Amino acid sequence: MSEYGGVDDLIGDISGSYPIAARAMSEYIEDDYERSVREVGPTEYITGTGIEIVRPLRAGTPPAHVVFDFDGTLSLVREGWPDVMVPMMVEALLETGTRESPEALARIAQDFVMKLNGKQTIYQMIRLAEEIAKRGGTPAEPAAYKQRYHERLMERIGARREGLASGAIAAESLLVPGSRAILDLLCARGVAVYLASGTDERYVREEAELLAIADYFEGRIYGAVDDYKSFSKARVIERILRDNAVDGAELLGFGDGYVEILNIKSAGGTAVAVASDESARSGKPDAWKRDRLIGVGADIVIPDFADAAALVEYLWR
Repeated sequence: MSEYGGVDDLIGDISGSYPIAARAMSEYIEDDYERSVREVGPTEYITGTGIEIVRPLRAGTPPAHVVFDFDGTLSLVREGWPDVMVPMMVEALLETGTRESPEALARIAQDFVMKLNGKQTIYQMIRLAEEIAKRGGTPAEPAAYKQRYHERLMERIGARREGLASGAIAAESLLVPGSRAILDLLCARGVAVYLASGTDERYVREEAELLAIADYFEGRIYGAVDDYKSFSKARVIERILRDNAVDGAELLGFGDGYVEILNIKSAGGTAVAVASDESARSGKPDAWKRDRLIGVGADIVIPDFADAAALVEYLWR
C-alpha cells in the first residue's frame, strides 16, 4: 500500500449530508454532460491499428502519472448494469401513479441514466428522486434507491464475482481486451497508475483484486463513498498534481465516461477515450461512446487495448 490509502486519506472528513429537498443541482460537485466540442477536423488512424487520433499530440514531456476509470475501461465485471438500473427506476416511477406507460418511462430513465454515466451512481439516484417528485410522488433518499439497485446488480453479477474468486472464470474474460498489456507497458515505463471510479470504493478494490490487477496500482485506488460530496475524480487528479509537483501536461487519462475525460482535459492532460464494446468485445469502437467522448475533448479514441504497444509508442514518441 502506498501513502494514497483511499478516498478518506485523499479528501479527509467532509460533513454536510442533508435531505434531497434541501439540495439544488448547482451544488453538486460533478457537472452534468455538456458537449463542448461541436466539430473536429479529419481524424487519422495509426497504421494497422484501431487507434484513432482526433487531435495529434505535440512533442513534449512524456506522461508521468496515468489515471484509469474502472468499469467499462478496464473491468467488464459489471457489464450490463443499465439493464438492472433502468427497470428498477421504471418500477419506482410507476409507483407514483403516473399514466405514462412502462415503455415511455424506460425511455426517460435510459436517457438520463446514460447522460449521467461516468458520474458516481448516487447522481443517477438523485435524478430518479427528482423524477418521482415531478410526478407527485414522495421520493425516498437517493441512497435507498442506490442500495436497491446494488442488491439487484449483485444478483446479476454475483456469479461472475464468485467465478473469478474460485478460478472457474478466467480474469481475462472479464477485462477489456489488452488491459493487462497496457498496465504492464506503463509500469515498465516507470509511471504511476491510479484507479478513479464512480463505483463504491470497496467494490472497486474487491473487483480489482478478483481481476488480479490491483497490484499495478499499489493502493492508488479511489471510488465513491456514502458522503458523495467528499469524492470526485477531479479531486483525485488535483491531489496527483499537487503531491507530485507536476504539470498537467504530464498527466494521461483513460476512460469510457465523460467525467474522467473532461477532468483530464481540464487539468491540461492527454485524454484517451476507451469506446469499449462491453457486451460483444468486438474490437470495434462503440459509436455512442466515441461521439460522446470526442464531444468533451478526447484526444485519442480506442476500442480497447489490443494495440497497447503501438499506443504507448505513440504517447512516448
